[in-house]
Amino acid sequence: MIKKIILFFVMSCTFQFMNAQNTFKAIIKDKATNEKLAGATVKIGDKTQQANDSGKVIFTDLSEKDTTAEISFTGYETKYFHFLAGSVVVHEIFLLPAHNELESVTIISSTRTNQRIENAPLKVEVLGKEEMNEENTIKPGSIASILGDVSGIQVQQSSATSGNSNVRIQGLDGRYTQILRDGMPLFEGFSGGFGILQIPPLDLKQIELIKGSASTLYGGGAIGGLINLISKKPTYEQEAELTLNTTSLKESNLNTYIAKRGKNAGYNFFGGYTHQGIVDVNKDGLSDVARNNAVIVHPRLFFYPNEKINIAIGYTGTFENRMGGDMLVAEGKPDGIHQYFEKNILQRHTADFQSQFNINNNNKIEVKAALSFFTRAISTNNHYFKGRQADYFTEFSYILSNQKYSWVSGINFTGDNFKILPSDPVMIGNFSNTIIGAFSQFTANIKDKTTLEAGLRSDYHNTYGNFLLPRIALFHRFDDHWATRWGIGFGYKTPNVLAPQNIDYSIEDLEPLPAGITAEKSVGYNAEVNYKKEFEDGSSFFINQAFFLTRLNNPVVATQDLNEHVSFNNEGSNITSSGFDTYIKAEVKSLELYAGYTFTIVNRNYLQQDKFMPLTPENRFAFVIVYETGSDWRFGLEGSYTGKQYRYDYTKTPGYMFLAAIIAKNINDKINLVLNCENLLDYRQSRHESLYEGSITHPQFKPLWAPIDGRVINFSVLYNFAKQKK
Repeated sequence: MIKKIILFFVMSCTFQFMNAQNTFKAIIKDKATNEKLAGATVKIGDKTQQANDSGKVIFTDLSEKDTTAEISFTGYETKYFHFLAGSVVVHEIFLLPAHNELESVTIISSTRTNQRIENAPLKVEVLGKEEMNEENTIKPGSIASILGDVSGIQVQQSSATSGNSNVRIQGLDGRYTQILRDGMPLFEGFSGGFGILQIPPLDLKQIELIKGSASTLYGGGAIGGLINLISKKPTYEQEAELTLNTTSLKESNLNTYIAKRGKNAGYNFFGGYTHQGIVDVNKDGLSDVARNNAVIVHPRLFFYPNEKINIAIGYTGTFENRMGGDMLVAEGKPDGIHQYFEKNILQRHTADFQSQFNINNNNKIEVKAALSFFTRAISTNNHYFKGRQADYFTEFSYILSNQKYSWVSGINFTGDNFKILPSDPVMIGNFSNTIIGAFSQFTANIKDKTTLEAGLRSDYHNTYGNFLLPRIALFHRFDDHWATRWGIGFGYKTPNVLAPQNIDYSIEDLEPLPAGITAEKSVGYNAEVNYKKEFEDGSSFFINQAFFLTRLNNPVVATQDLNEHVSFNNEGSNITSSGFDTYIKAEVKSLELYAGYTFTIVNRNYLQQDKFMPLTPENRFAFVIVYETGSDWRFGLEGSYTGKQYRYDYTKTPGYMFLAAIIAKNINDKINLVLNCENLLDYRQSRHESLYEGSITHPQFKPLWAPIDGRVINFSVLYNFAKQKK
């Protein structure tokens, strides 16, 4: 009996001792592909292991204080994983590819399934963290400039007085480009004004661009294409950056970004201030660059209750005061002749909520919502208008993803409400739009070389009824070098008198939509072939040849009569945009080269003759050459050629060349100094024609087809006060 008691006591002590030791078991996988990452390094306390061929690691005899694992792998972001002491669960840990890796490991969110960019059936181009950091030191105030550098994309300035611009893709008007912030449409109609001019690059992780129809997943507005602005998220490492910038065009910028994540919570904050002085570049008495004082704040809070739940809550506030027009009025010296001015006071308040619930490794639910209020007060020497638009968006989606297939399905509710605040009389009235949509997309990976994707969206609009939007796309890789994509998608656009136009019409001249006007409908086709080659010395070469065709039926066209009233009506027949886009990227040691050529023909087939689309160049070429000496110096030269365009009076503009150069110096990985010159050749539209007709008292501005601000030199300092000196 005594022996049995002693044996039981020894066994109990042994059992308790064994359970006092902390054990950790895990399998390390790629987040996008679910592949097991053999060789991944896992560090817990003073112990380190590498994952075996199955991606598995096992730690035993850990102390109770060792409850955090650091997981790293070449080409992936380091992850810190917290676990409970004494847990016997085999954890599955997923790593994300690092942002500075090659195109083949870039993860995109616009496809909704976090696919690798190289293998996605839907072609998505990404301007990543490196491009955002560079643009922050060149144009800290907005992303307009960097978007204009992408082949197939044209940033069209629509007002010489205010500087307002819209983004055109593949020759189609800016209202056919859908702009999203983290997958949510908040820049539509009246609230689309000045949209891209109010988004600083320091606040973004990356920009994802889709050229051609993308309406199945995000709604009917993405006929020409889609721009998805992806916000930054905090990491476990403290981030803190400050950017100071000044230019020869009287612009000053101060931007800051700070972020940090802990085990269960995190935060990030962006704050920016821009002052732009008013400038008359061509000395005609009217401003070419408007005076602007702008403040942007964007705080966000992140919560991680456990490994399966992520929640983010944010607010964005944008405040602007813009003024342009007669320089004497701007100086406070108006008289009987010098009276013209336009002043815009803008406010944008946005609250957003995003959450992700990982049911298991392959299934997750996403819920997101946003509410935005945009107010714009427009004062001129003869009219005052103030309006407010509320935009709201809610979405619930379910995502199933594994190595063989993925499926995403969801429902969303989108709407806007435009209201005229106390103003001088206008012809238009208050209006609203409400859309309820459901979507589903299935992606199948066939034998590791072919990916087939099919999607369907059904929308109901409170005024224009039902819309059914199917899409199908195919990606096939022939071998390690050659691949191809094909796709077709449908879209629609409901009429809106406040949608962006190539010309900014005065709001008091806009007529309300006529009875019986219908939505525009579209079908878009794309095809492309890729070739890539990587060499043993680290050099690489990539070329993409893409073809596109979009047909827009029953287009809504603006017409201005002799009284300057602007009406909107459907035209018979259609508008077609077709052409091809060639893109080349090469890297040789410290030298990088990017080059792109776009050929575009846009025809207004409802006309009997002169079917061309005004202000749309058939030929556009762009290139970037970058040379780096280690991590200290960076030299860059970029240029673009914009071919001849038709004016609205059927005459042709000349083609022109745009050049820019940059020199950057990195000091101890903590301070970055940048000297940049835009428009080296000082090409301006005003060198070829007057920018307005009529008198300076009542100027009638001509449509803009070239830069008007001339050569600009800027010097910036980026200070990273979170990093230690080398």
